[in-house]
Amino acid sequence: MKCYILLAVLAFTFLQGYHAVLEVKGPSEPVLEGQDVTLECVDTESELNMSTVHFQRFSKYMKKWYRLETDQEYFYRRCFLYDVDVRREEDRLLLFIASIQSWSEGPYRCVSENSSAPDNSSQPLTIPIHYMRELAVHRAGLGYLTRYFNSVQDLKVQLGDDVELECTTSASEAPEYFWAKEGDDWILPSNKLKLEKVSDQSGGRYTCSAQSPTVRSLMKKRTISITVLSEEAAWYESTTGRIGLMVACAGLVLLVVVISMTAYLCRRANQRNRKGPIDDRSQKKPIYRSSVESLPSTAGDKQPLV
Repeated sequence: MKCYILLAVLAFTFLQGYHAVLEVKGPSEPVLEGQDVTLECVDTESELNMSTVHFQRFSKYMKKWYRLETDQEYFYRRCFLYDVDVRREEDRLLLFIASIQSWSEGPYRCVSENSSAPDNSSQPLTIPIHYMRELAVHRAGLGYLTRYFNSVQDLKVQLGDDVELECTTSASEAPEYFWAKEGDDWILPSNKLKLEKVSDQSGGRYTCSAQSPTVRSLMKKRTISITVLSEEAAWYESTTGRIGLMVACAGLVLLVVVISMTAYLCRRANQRNRKGPIDDRSQKKPIYRSSVESLPSTAGDKQPLV
């Protein structure tokens, strides 16, 4: 009995060592959005025929794995993914991804067509992609839509006003923000810049910088110009005054449209109420059975009576 158990253990160990183990190797350095990326599927045991192995990518929207080298998935690859190229070079299986984007991080895996093997697929690999969009500078305290339409580049403010600017962006991880003024040596580590009771010295060019905390080379900058108007300047010359004027004009146009529509609907309702019963003159006069008109007419009959 002990011999049978020993043979079973040896056989199981032999089978475990015989099965190939697949692995997807990716970039060793941080990947920035827009870079070209190469993945390689390797057999750690060097016992598997790589011609029977292919790459797959999991779609989070379709909830399924897609093969990335057959013609039947061409539409999916071009319309829902990106430009990928699978190559076989000297028993090596490579996947080239041109200009990788944040939505193409994976996961990826390589799968053997030998479905009878217990480990016929590798562990999924997700590529961490670092990205940062262009910066936007706007007046602080505004809603999302208002911020979107009021991104500033040249700001004009009245002398003595308070100014608070906010710098924002969309990134793979929360960036570090810094404000600096051209010609000065101070740096403000914040995404908000607040200037109280601005003076003539407050005018100038201000730059907001955003930097990734892990990939220091990933940085974006945005520079705006602040002009301080004199006390004699008209209120509408400032940026706030122009924005207020545009909002007032938009409100006035909307009010005119509402009043016009209301007047039109009221006029239609009055015309509908003025209509009485059907005008008899536009209808044929009714004929009663006991009237003369009900008798058959022979005025148009030219045949003689017999």
